[in-house]
Amino acid sequence: MHTATSTWAAGLLLGAALTAAPAASAQTKTKVKTKSATTMTAPAAAPISYSAAGKQAQVYLTVQGTPSRLAATEKLSFREVGQPLETDPTVFIDPTHAYQTIVGIGGALTDASAETFAKLPKAQQQELLRAYYSPTQGIGYTLARTNINSCDFSSDTYTYVQDGDKELKTFNIQHDEKYKIPFIKQATAAAGGTLPLYVSPWSPPAWMKDNNSMLQGGHLRPEFRQAWANYYVKFIQTYEKMGLPIWGLTVQNEPMAKQRWESCIFTAEEERDFVKGFLGPTLQKSGLGDKKLIGWDHNRDLAFQRASTLFDDPEASKYYWGLGYHWYETWTGSSMQFDNLRRVHETYPAKNLIFTEGCIEKFDLGKVNDWQLGEKYGHSLINDFNAGTVAWTDWNVLLDETGGPNHVGNFCYAPVIADTKAGKLIYTNIYYYLGHFSKFVRPGARRIATASSRDVLQTTAFRNTDGSVAVVVMNQTDKELPFQLWIKGQAAATVSPAHSIATYVLN
Repeated sequence: MHTATSTWAAGLLLGAALTAAPAASAQTKTKVKTKSATTMTAPAAAPISYSAAGKQAQVYLTVQGTPSRLAATEKLSFREVGQPLETDPTVFIDPTHAYQTIVGIGGALTDASAETFAKLPKAQQQELLRAYYSPTQGIGYTLARTNINSCDFSSDTYTYVQDGDKELKTFNIQHDEKYKIPFIKQATAAAGGTLPLYVSPWSPPAWMKDNNSMLQGGHLRPEFRQAWANYYVKFIQTYEKMGLPIWGLTVQNEPMAKQRWESCIFTAEEERDFVKGFLGPTLQKSGLGDKKLIGWDHNRDLAFQRASTLFDDPEASKYYWGLGYHWYETWTGSSMQFDNLRRVHETYPAKNLIFTEGCIEKFDLGKVNDWQLGEKYGHSLINDFNAGTVAWTDWNVLLDETGGPNHVGNFCYAPVIADTKAGKLIYTNIYYYLGHFSKFVRPGARRIATASSRDVLQTTAFRNTDGSVAVVVMNQTDKELPFQLWIKGQAAATVSPAHSIATYVLN
């Protein structure tokens, strides 16, 4: 375990891994423009001209079995190259063809993360905040999620009202003021004062449900639909009075899962009718119609069926900004179903796709160095963005050495684990794999066309608002592969090491 524990400085390659990258530093004051991000933009009618002639690509590299972690290594030069041969492994990039606009990349600020953060020494608290939210010294997170009422990653089950109070007269967020709100405020400050935050309920209060429990699924009782809609409004308004602007909300976390922790079932029709008849109009009447309302918030497997039910009804669809999804469809034995996202994107191009949660389960402190942890993230991020996703949110930003706290024993991995007994932080490679995206792909960037001539080289690419281009290439195999980056007749030769991820930044 000693090799995994480190201070922030010691966790970086020769102090160079997180030096300011031009693509990131030029974007430090970028704010999410909620109006312009409301639709998934189609390719520009008039393609933007682009030439790589005379340009260089700075390489940032993370490689298994080496000290390289987001390490700034060589600079590649482009030269004129004609038609590639089939024997030439090549990643093609075409910045003149652009697709969706990126809203942000970040992680969830849960009760568990906040409580663990509070147990750290001040120096490690500041280290963590820099590591996640500084665009120069860290990986520049630009998006956050938190829970309404308790979730499994809370130390207890709680709500904000007394039993039976459908008028919400007893509503207060005193519970959140101890750990969660101070943590969110510090994260926001570390991000430069702007950190778009969206909120999600795991369950209504027990007395609003037909199983009289916040756990084990159950359904919202019809007579409490208006009271529950009012609850979201009350939560958002109260958080905003506390100085925490809310960017958006999801209707229900994992609405088709009966969990042993906080959960509530909404069929597609039940969600549609709740939004159409109660939540949507209530947000509008309360002056919160600009908040980004996100449907589904569950796995990719049923995403298309949920989207078609919600978005084919014009009276419901008008309230939705987009569809959120998780990656846990793999529990059935399936692989990640990226084609289902593509079906949603091509059928409903005016709606946004947002990855709202993912983590690796069954925590084992002895396996925090497992390289496959980060590779699962890289595989998901590349394919999710290529399918049309505009925003990507990891689950807990921080957990303790048990993979918690979690009041039902659902212990999981986080990119950073706190050894609260030793007062140290453990950076898993998940953190670095995420950083290959969040550090170099800034809000307002647009995904651009990429294609690889080898399936070994998984790739996606983006053009930032400052004109810089960030190309991500991941190799999950045991063999290195020499290849070339090719942009409209200009190419640069490089190598993809075994079990590596690289970001190439062109300015």
